[in-house]
Amino acid sequence: MDARLDHVVCWVSDQSGSLHFYEQVVGLPGVRAEEFRDGMAAFPSVRISPDTVLDLMAYEAARGVEEGTGVQGTAGHPINHLCLAVSREDFEALQVRLKQHEVTITGSGTNSFGAQGIASEVIFFSDPDGNVLEVRYYE
Repeated sequence: MDARLDHVVCWVSDQSGSLHFYEQVVGLPGVRAEEFRDGMAAFPSVRISPDTVLDLMAYEAARGVEEGTGVQGTAGHPINHLCLAVSREDFEALQVRLKQHEVTITGSGTNSFGAQGIASEVIFFSDPDGNVLEVRYYE
């Protein structure tokens, strides 16, 4: 089977604030952002890759999401972290944006194993809801 990750649901308390963070600070393009702002979409997303989006789902929607999956007790839980692989140039530009927006880098490292092998450098930081993001680049 050749599968691709389609989407990840990220639980947030302020969808508009989170959309701003992921668009302006992290640098990911919004998906359905205008529809969300106009009240035509229940949640906005940001595009991670051509195949994958991150859905910014409000905590109060957890019950409905849980009903949709048919599995009780699964909605609203945080994940340990989400890792994004980017180019070295995008990695360096992200660090500048994080500093400009006063976002603390909570961890960093080198030679870290991931899906594409050993990443040259990694950083960790949190979004406004405490969801931890790791960003890395491979050479």
